[in-house]
Order: sequence, then C-alpha cells, then structure tokens
Amino acid sequence: MSTEAPVAVPEATTRDARTTPKRVEGGVMSKPRGIVVTVIVALLALAWLFPLLWALINSFREYDYTQANGYLSFGGWTFSNYEEAWTRGNFGLHMKNSLLITVPAVLLTLWLSSMVAFVLARFSYRFNLTLLGIFLAANLLPPQALLIPVFRMFREVPLPYFMSDSGSMLNSFWALILVNTAFQLGFCTFVLSNYMKTLPHEIYESAELDGASVWRQYWQLTMPLVRPALAALATLQVTWIYNEFFWATVLIQQGDKLPVTSALNNLRGQFFTDTNLVAAGSIIVALPVLVVFFALQKQFVSGLTLGSTKG
Repeated sequence: MSTEAPVAVPEATTRDARTTPKRVEGGVMSKPRGIVVTVIVALLALAWLFPLLWALINSFREYDYTQANGYLSFGGWTFSNYEEAWTRGNFGLHMKNSLLITVPAVLLTLWLSSMVAFVLARFSYRFNLTLLGIFLAANLLPPQALLIPVFRMFREVPLPYFMSDSGSMLNSFWALILVNTAFQLGFCTFVLSNYMKTLPHEIYESAELDGASVWRQYWQLTMPLVRPALAALATLQVTWIYNEFFWATVLIQQGDKLPVTSALNNLRGQFFTDTNLVAAGSIIVALPVLVVFFALQKQFVSGLTLGSTKG
C-alpha cells in the first residue's frame, strides 16, 4: 500500500491568493469606490429630477401666492392651473394633432428603416456601406440649413383639397410626417442594421432550403427577432417626434393644426406669463411620453442591452 506525499505549495503562491481580491460579477470594485460611484450617480439623478419635480410642485400652486411668498415657500395649493391650462391651451385639439402626426411618422420610420436595414445586413454588395453612409449623412445636416429648400419644395408640391386645405404640402400633417420620417430614417437604419447583423446566418440558410422568399424571411423571420430593438426605437421616436417644435412652427401656419408642443405658446400672456400655469401645461404635455415609456420600459431596456454581452 502506497501513500502519496503531500505537494508543497510555494509560500509566494499562498500569499498571492490571500492578497488577490475576489472577482465578483461585473468586475472588481472595492467598497469605498462603490460608495463614491453610488453617491455620484445619486447626485446626477437628483440634478436631472430637480427641475421636473420643482415644476410638478409649482404646477399645483397659485401664482399670486408664489409672487407674494416666493417660490421657496410652500402653500397656495390648487388644481385650477390644470383646468385653466387645458382650456386656454386647447390641449384636446392639439393632442389629437400630435397623435395624427406622431403615430404615422413612427410607424413609417420603423417600417422603412427595417426594410433598408434588412437589405444592408442580409445581402453583401458593392455599395452596401455607401448606402448606409448616405442615410447617416442626412443626420449630420442641421435642420436650419434645410429650412428654405424644404419650405419652398413643400409649397410647390400640390395635394388634393381633401388632404390639405391649402392645396399644397404646407399647412398639412403630411408635411410633418414626411419631414420627421426623413430625418429619423438614418438613425433607425443604422441601429437596426447593426442589430440584424448579430442574427445567426444559419436561420436564413434553413429558411432558403425550405423555400422561403426574401419577403417571408424579412416579415416572418427577421421582424419577430428584432422586436426588442423596434420597441426601443419606437420609444425614442415617439419622444423625439412628439416633442418636435422647429418644423411644426415652420410648416404649419394655422393654429388649429399645430401640435401640442406649440400650443404651450397659448399660455403666455401679453404682459406677463404665469409660470405656474405654464408648468401645469408642461406636465400635461409630458404625460403621453411618460405613458409610452413606462408601457415599453421592459422592451426598451432589453433592446438596449441585447447584444452587449456574449453567451
């Protein structure tokens, strides 16, 4: 019967094992460093949330009370600011206008960008990167540089009177839908094409062996797989297009067709502005975007994090 002699462990090895910090999921971070990072993130979050919370608080306060006691005081609570803001701003009409502009623009942007991204990701040809660069180049142009050309172009494009009261693209929802789609198409194409490139090529090879056409590969195979990315982009696009102010004031001259962001001008007085009333109107305007974000929060976060890790 034989016994094995114990293996001697060098002293340096045992000393390194004792001094080396344990690696936890997400990397090595000491406790003091983690506390500092937490404090910094909390301060940044507070700096971002403070104006919103302050506007929310003042939206429930009377203007006369804040003028007499200052905005650092508490009191003068009322709900009349929201009632007056809704009536004076005519938010019911302008909310409907924003809905008629935002929903078609977001759907059209995501549909067109997904088709272009599918071609860029699925097929390799000579001008693949050139086409992607053309789409991205449009995002590098400031909207102000295209103000006069776009205005003149839309003024000369005729439309039937049942589509536009002016007989042209001006003063119509079609103008805002098309211009928002054009400016957002490049960003969505870039994001979706990179996302589609991470999909395994084997599923497309199997689909081709089963006789699936290109359209079927796009609609029934690719689109269900990119739903998280589409949800994330939909949240961003709703926020950007809904809050768009520049093109609405340029292409729409009729007050009854302005979106809700432009309707905040109706709350300003001729000689003074009730800031509490404007705060209430701003909260009303922000509510639809918050509802969309919280409704798509899970898909939005998963769409941003998918593909960031392997395995």
